[in-house]
Amino acid sequence: MKIIIIGGGKVGRTLVRNLNDEGHDVVLIDIKSAVVDAVGDAYDVMCIEGSGTDITVLEEAGVRTADLIIAVTEKDEHNVLCGIMAKKMGAGRCVARVRNPEYYHQLQFMRDVLDINMIVNPEYLAANEISRILRFPAAMHIETFAKGRIELVEFKIDKDSPMADIPLFKLYSDHKVRILVCAVMRDNEVIIPKGDFILHAGDRIYVTSTHIDIAKFINKMHVDNQRVKSTLIIGGGRISFYLARMLGELGIKVKIIEQDMDKCNKLTDMLPKASIICADGTDRDVLIEEGIDSVDSFVSLTGIDEENIIVSMYAKQNGINKVITKINRLSFMDIVEGMGIDSLVTPKDITADVILGYVRAMDNISKIANNEIRTLYRIVGNNAEAIEFRVYENPDIVGIPLKDLRIKQNVIIAAVAKGNKIVIPSGNTVIDVGDHVIVVTTGHLKHLNEILL
Repeated sequence: MKIIIIGGGKVGRTLVRNLNDEGHDVVLIDIKSAVVDAVGDAYDVMCIEGSGTDITVLEEAGVRTADLIIAVTEKDEHNVLCGIMAKKMGAGRCVARVRNPEYYHQLQFMRDVLDINMIVNPEYLAANEISRILRFPAAMHIETFAKGRIELVEFKIDKDSPMADIPLFKLYSDHKVRILVCAVMRDNEVIIPKGDFILHAGDRIYVTSTHIDIAKFINKMHVDNQRVKSTLIIGGGRISFYLARMLGELGIKVKIIEQDMDKCNKLTDMLPKASIICADGTDRDVLIEEGIDSVDSFVSLTGIDEENIIVSMYAKQNGINKVITKINRLSFMDIVEGMGIDSLVTPKDITADVILGYVRAMDNISKIANNEIRTLYRIVGNNAEAIEFRVYENPDIVGIPLKDLRIKQNVIIAAVAKGNKIVIPSGNTVIDVGDHVIVVTTGHLKHLNEILL
């Protein structure tokens, strides 16, 4: 497909890299010459210096024959205007990043009236992921498929866990758990395990099943999953606003510490159920005064990665059960994961994943493929992908027991949704037309039949 990306920030560059690697004809537009030069040097893509609202720039980029426009500049209104102009000039579809909470209740209107095909709000997506984690405190990360009916949950195996030092087939047979371990991270290596794979303490495992069955699995494995009742949030930005609203609806007490008085006043007006404190949330004395030792979860959402990491480490030292940290620099990921912080959230990665999933779905549809990608997540430190396919007629896959299919080594079918029924697959499972199939792989898949040798 021909794809024009407007905005060469972190999200834009991530999209350029991934879409170019997948063989799309990518064009980048950015107003900064330094960004254009850097992306042009790093990737084999056409780069144009200019504004995405300039007709001559759009013409030069080939907007009239573009299949998709992705507008991810820093300005919401600019992104929407880019999309409107591009579609009026002949572009096929448009994705726009819109972040301002003031537009939160108008997104459907903007889609329908302004003809924007997809509106992405990074802060809302990040808040939603944090909310899911806090509803399931034992988890490090949670992703959902099949409209929320299937969950992919990340856990870490402790040294005293009953899961340690036993093969997966015994985990399933002895404990009668209706889950599937679909990926394991061990010593920075990603493994797609088979039934004889032995779990070790320190492994990070990725489990698929329904919410109810994963909750039963947690109870059987004696994993601490006490319900979160209170949360202390450091930083009063957009993510904090969305998160506080979500947690308030769940009956969780929320306190936000933000040092900017104007932000505090706005949050006080918009979040009547939350406690808003105007102070420096990275100050140890402030944290003690505001009761860091009395909350059971902690979320650090300032705009500075280093501050988030340090204050999260202090929260762990104070015995808080669940600590979630926002970081933007991927180079910090490996460093932070060895510090005992429970969960890391990267809004820009979440945004890129959602847009990539949409692009892949479009690509399949445009080629009249036998399947369609509905959801895509990058997991295990971006070293693997979990993909949801909607199955159409496919003679190589449909109607054949999984044990009779020659599936690649780096691929596992993690779950199948058959209408309202969720199937944790075995060798006798058969995929039918209309099913939703969740596949985990260390490679890249664009079509379901690519799982076969």
